[in-house]
Parts: sequence; structure tokens; C-alpha cells
Amino acid sequence: MKKRGLQDKVKLNNGVLMPQHGFGVYKIDNQADAEVAINKALEVGYRAFDTAQLYHNEGILGNLLQQSGVARDELFITTKIGDENQGYDATLSSFEQSMKALKLDTLDLLLVHWPSQQHFFDTWRALEGLYKEMRVRAIGVCNFNASHLDRLANMATVVPAVNQIECHPYLTQYPLKNYLKQHNVIAEAWSPLGRGIVLDDPVLKTIADYYHKSTAQVVLRWHLQQEMVIIPKSVTPSRIAENVDIYDFALSDEHMTMIDGLNRDYRTGHDPDDVYPNI
Repeated sequence: MKKRGLQDKVKLNNGVLMPQHGFGVYKIDNQADAEVAINKALEVGYRAFDTAQLYHNEGILGNLLQQSGVARDELFITTKIGDENQGYDATLSSFEQSMKALKLDTLDLLLVHWPSQQHFFDTWRALEGLYKEMRVRAIGVCNFNASHLDRLANMATVVPAVNQIECHPYLTQYPLKNYLKQHNVIAEAWSPLGRGIVLDDPVLKTIADYYHKSTAQVVLRWHLQQEMVIIPKSVTPSRIAENVDIYDFALSDEHMTMIDGLNRDYRTGHDPDDVYPNI
């Protein structure tokens, strides 16, 4: 299974095409680092960028993309409603702030960052309104387990297009990914490299040696061959370039199965079931 490259897209459940391989900007909130990282990402071909209100870098990203000279219709921009901005009115007002910071009239994808017990339906109702007003091209969620999605389905009039979840070889998430596939929701991996914890795994090193690739490249390829959307992040130019050099090989079924077998249900972030009752 070979891929063409960064131009590969997945079709969301409303027909919108989303790049399968984007660039994450989590923790890139220093102007100098952002300039290096985002300009390098653009140079090597990235056109999808994932930010969030929580990251406090929407303004930096918006300025750099505007200054890049890349046409707006070539870009796919995602941001997320922060926990402190959930609720109907707060979601709408914070969205306007995000749009101003990003220098956009229309957003490509708006996500709820974490499920909130207190504001669960109100936040989603606000997103549905923005979608119906065509302020956003698609709406979705982050860190929703199947139980959260089942609850949302009781009142939602728009099915989430995307669920962005922690996923990597130590947290393969196959039950949730199967659920999402059955409900026509795209699975997107945040921390697709497990915040680096998987990169020294001996099984991955053996596979990487076989293909003459790095362990990071093998892991990203593993995601792509499951039709996952990925948003790897780096501030190091050489690694940014390395992370896109994954389209000249394909993992065998045997190697895919070996990587699947590394699952430990190990999270580097919060468990959504633990967070949900608290926000």
C-alpha cells in the first residue's frame, strides 16, 4: 500500500476533504521556534495545521501562514475549544477570538478539546450552529470515548466528522477506532509518536532497520496504513523533513501486526473518563 504523499486526503462524513498528514503545533508558542518550525513545515509540503485555544499560539500561526504567501484554499486549519471556554455563549465568543487570531473568515475544522460533563450538549450545540452558518467547514471532537459519542448522539443533529484521540503503538485504540469506523467518524491521532516514548522500542528498531528508516518514520507509516489522520509535531527542521519522508515504502502485514502487538494501553495524557466528570 503506497501513498502519493502529503497531498493524500481523507473524505469526512460531510464530503469535505481533509489532509491525512498534518502538522501539530502543540507547545510551539515561542515566536522564534514557531517561525523555524512552521516555515520548515510549509517548505517540505505541509498544508494542514492543527492548533488549539489551549496552545496560546493561534495568533503566531495565523500571522506566519498569512505571511507565507500560500493561498488560503491550499490550507486546512484546525483549532479546538478550550475547557475554560465551553458552554454555548463562551464557545461562540471564544471562536470569534480564535478566528481573529488566525486571521480567518472560515475555519476548516473546529473541535471540542475534551468532553465536559457540565457543558456537554451546550458546547456541541454552539458548534452545530457555526457549522450550519458555514463559519466552519466541519466540526468534531477530541478525546471522546465511545460512551461520550453515544451520549452525544442522543441530541446531536450533526454527527462529528473527526475524533482526535491519543494513539500510538503503546495505545493502539482498536476498539475505539473500530467504533469510529462503524459510525463514519474519522480517527485522528494526536501524539502519534507517543511523545517519543515508543522511539527506542526494540521491535520498532528492528523493523526500522529492515526498511532503512527511523522508528518515527515506521510509526507514522503504521498510522497511515490504517487510514488514520496524523499530526506529528517537531521544532527540529531535520525531524520535520524526516516525518514527511514516509511515502517511498510500505509496511508488510507481518510488520503491521508486530507493531499492533506492542499495545500496552499506555497513555501519555489524561484518560477521558477521568477528565469528563471534572470539567
